[in-house]
Parts: sequence; structure tokens; C-alpha cells
Amino acid sequence: MTTSDAQSHTRDVVLYWAHTSDVHGSIFSYDYLKNRTTLGGLPAVYSYVNNLRKQHPGRVILSDGGDVLQGQPVAYYYNFINTGAPHVIATAMNEMDYDCGTIGNHDIETGHDVYDRWIKECNYPILGANIIDERTGETYLPPYIMIEREGIRIAVLGMITPGIPHWLPRILWSNLQFQDMLTCARKWVPYIQEKEKPDLLVGLFHSGYNGGMIFPDYRENATEQIAREVPGFDLICFGHDHNPRISRIVNPDGSSVVCMGTQDAGSKIAQARIRLKIQDGKVVAKNVWAESIPMIESQSPDAMTFEAMLTEERQEFARWVRLPIGNISEDILEREAFFGPSTFMSLIHEMQLNLAGADISFAAPVSFDSRLNKGKLTVRDMFSLYKYENFLYTMRLTGQEIKDYLEMDYAQWTNRMTGPDDHILLFDLDHRNPRRHGLKNLSYNMDSAAGIIYEVDVTKPEGEKIHILCMASGRPFYLDREYTVAVNSYRGNGGGELLTKGAGIPHEELESRIVKETDKDLRYFLMLSIINNGDVNVYKMNNWRFVPEAWAIPALERDRQLLFPEE
Repeated sequence: MTTSDAQSHTRDVVLYWAHTSDVHGSIFSYDYLKNRTTLGGLPAVYSYVNNLRKQHPGRVILSDGGDVLQGQPVAYYYNFINTGAPHVIATAMNEMDYDCGTIGNHDIETGHDVYDRWIKECNYPILGANIIDERTGETYLPPYIMIEREGIRIAVLGMITPGIPHWLPRILWSNLQFQDMLTCARKWVPYIQEKEKPDLLVGLFHSGYNGGMIFPDYRENATEQIAREVPGFDLICFGHDHNPRISRIVNPDGSSVVCMGTQDAGSKIAQARIRLKIQDGKVVAKNVWAESIPMIESQSPDAMTFEAMLTEERQEFARWVRLPIGNISEDILEREAFFGPSTFMSLIHEMQLNLAGADISFAAPVSFDSRLNKGKLTVRDMFSLYKYENFLYTMRLTGQEIKDYLEMDYAQWTNRMTGPDDHILLFDLDHRNPRRHGLKNLSYNMDSAAGIIYEVDVTKPEGEKIHILCMASGRPFYLDREYTVAVNSYRGNGGGELLTKGAGIPHEELESRIVKETDKDLRYFLMLSIINNGDVNVYKMNNWRFVPEAWAIPALERDRQLLFPEE
């Protein structure tokens, strides 16, 4: 064969893979939670991907990693209020012309009625190889899909983090099981390779890169583990941890896999450039490069065209979200919760105690830094007050379990001070994860308590920090007595491990500790309470404090400036 003959049978193909994840209802360029225009969201992604498709026609693949049905009020409206109309999230994503997607834990949080309806309305397959239907023993969703571009056969395997039973009430995922991702990948990758013989194998995971909750039978964030231990993947697109991370993992056999994660709310996408060399109809070489790309085109003509397609849905939703529900006499700021008792957390605690009829309430600043402004309150404000669609549980805990819960809680919230110049908050300033804002741990796992009066000694180690003085009523608090405790469903199912690792309750025992649970989310009851009362009673419970105050008070002022430098 001559050189020219060999060259005539060789060609290069370059494909482009664009990936979103954790969009969290951001289908407009206006952020209804923060009440301001944003540079991200699906309009900006639509504009960017349209341009990419024009530059490289027929060579672009677009995927989504889940968590789209929760986060912005518009998602809630079409999840639970206007359930008869086509779901606006499906409509928006269909306009994007996605090729494939997977489902996230916050999508499962909406319940079967919502996510089953949304999946049916999407014009692209929603994948889930490790979601098993208990009634049939088969996968509840398609495990993988084959895509072809420029003669290249691409297999996409979709999976979700299996932590759902540790976070969500069973009613939301009835008849489903969630398998360990590593085990599932080891099953499906050889099957796909043998049956489909793909030129490329791509993982589409709603699971972070690494870390998170780790148990003997599953890992919350398994992307890195799978990339290292399951050969065959060329590219893994991941989400869940909102981490715009790009990494290349080289395996012992010399092969490599590129892992690309992306930021939430469409503020960044992950994009891969895949170059394949084809000789005599076979792929003989592959190279994958990836990058994280900020979305800044929310005001481009394409972006405005995208939003114009949803004008009717937006107008209807906007009328609802602006409905007045009551009044508040002063501003309340969630950020105050990190430094002691606050009016913001007192409002949550009061509602939980009244709704549950419980002795004690646990609650955390779930949004980190939201606020309610003095004056008229609207439906929109309820999404600032409470971010997630958690239910409320009333559970039985002993006094010792309550103390142990708070010991772990404050140990991941506060530093152990050895001198007056130390930090009081537990920072990780060298690794500023955008979800932690410079703190070592997530704010939604930093619970305070109501119903008891207690002190937190920041000079003591975990196990000796918490001193519960008495009940809020003045009655004694007993370690060997059982109390009723109000917690959100995320916490009650084991989220954050405060009940399991902290209080020492086996996960399989948690369900038996539940006395009762609400049939709707906490935000619904907050809204109902304000509508019924007309005005919000703003006050601070002042039932706990950091000690010794000679060290704590100056440290709190210093750390406040570090955590919120704009003040």
C-alpha cells in the first residue's frame, strides 16, 4: 500500500461535548431568589451552545447531570402549583435540544408525581443505571444510550448518587432502590463494551468528584473512584458538588479518563474537545481535553430569543411569585446565625416547634446568606426564608442523643480555641469551595437548637463542648429522658450524619424514631403561618451562647469580617 493509499483511509474527527449540571431551576436570566439579573442560567447556556453548534455543525453533544427541578421559585410553581400545564423546565430543556441527561437527588426530592411527569415530557432520555424498580428488578430509567456523531458510536452511562435513602423520605422514592455506583459501573461497562462496541464511553453522573458521605455499602461522591477503578471510560461528566473541576486520571495500563464537573445555576459549563483518529474505519487514537467555561451571554440575542419562547409561562409564574402574603417589621439576615442566636433562625425554630408540637427544634442556615427585608412579604420571600423542599419530622431522641448530636454539630461549626486570637469559626481558607464560602463544612449542617438553654465552650474538644443547662421553660434537662425533637426530613433521614454519626443512632433505626411527619414541605407551612397571622413576629430566642465570652465575642467580630468582608 502506498503512502497516499494509507492517508486516504485515515481521517480525524473532532467532537465537542458541553455539559450542564445542577441548574436548579435557573431557566431565566433573572434570579428570583436573589432578586437580580444574573449572568448565568439556561439563556446564557443556550446562546453559547447555539454558537458552538453553528461553528461545528453535527459535532456537538449536550448533556445535563440533574438537579433541575428545585432551586428557583419557577420550578416549585410548576412542580406543585400549576401541575396541569406542561412543565416549564421540560419545555426549556427541550428548547435546548439536549442529547441526554440524568436525574439528581433534588429532582427525586420533588416526589414521583413531579419527576415522573417531567421525565415523560423531556424529549431526551433521562438515564439511571443504578436506580432499580423493586417491582420488576429492572432499572427504573434507561441505564445508557447510544449516540452517533460523524460515524462515531458513543455510549453514555448515567448514574445518580445513591445517598437518597439517607436524605429523603421513602414516600418520595417509593418502589426504588439506589445501588452503589462503583458496583453498578463494574456491571454495566463490560456489558456495554461487549454488546455495543462503542468508540467512546462517557459517564454521566449526578455525583461529585470525591468526599461527602462514605458508608460501607456506598459512597456519595464516586466520580474519582470510578475513574480509577473501572477501566473503559474516556470522559466522565459529573455534578452534585457544584465543583467546576477538570482532572485527568491516568490508569496503570496507560489509558486515561478526563473528569469534568461544572458549577451550578448555569453559571459555568464543562466542555470537552474530543479528537479521534480513524484508520480503515476504526478508531486508532483518542485525545480528550476539557475546560470550565463561564457563561456571560445572558443578554445576547440568542439568550433573549430563548427567554421569549417562555414569555407566557414566565408571566404566569411572575404573577404568583409576587403575591403579597404578609408584613415584617424589620430586616432579618440569615448570616447572623453563624455568630449566635438570630431572629432569622428563631423564626424557623418557632414554626417547627409549633407545627411539630415538639419539645426541641434543630435547624440550620440552609441558604447561607439570604435575608427578608422590612415591609411587605411576597411568595418569593419564602424561597429566601427556606431554600429546600424539606418535610418536617417529629422524632424521639434521648437527652444524651441530643447532647451528642450538638457535640458533633458544633465541632464542625467551630474551631477549638487555644488562645484569644484564634478563629472561633472552623475555616478552610486555603481551599475555598464555593459551596462552603471559606468554611470547612456546609452551613446547612450547622444546626442550632431551640427549646433548651445551652452553652458552647469553644475551648473544649468534641464531646465536652456542649453544656445543656435546662429546658427553655426552666425545667431540668435529663440525659436519660426521652424528648420529642423537630427536624427537617433531610436531617431525619440521616443527612449530615448528625443523627447517625453524632447521636449514634443506626441509620436503619431512624425511621422507627419518627413520631409524625408533615404531608407538605416546610416552606408551605411557613407561608401558611404568615398568611394566617398577617405579620411576622420578629424576635430573638437568646437561648444559647458561645463561651468563654471574653474570647468568643472578639473572635466572632473578627471572623464575621472574614466571612462577610463586604460589611
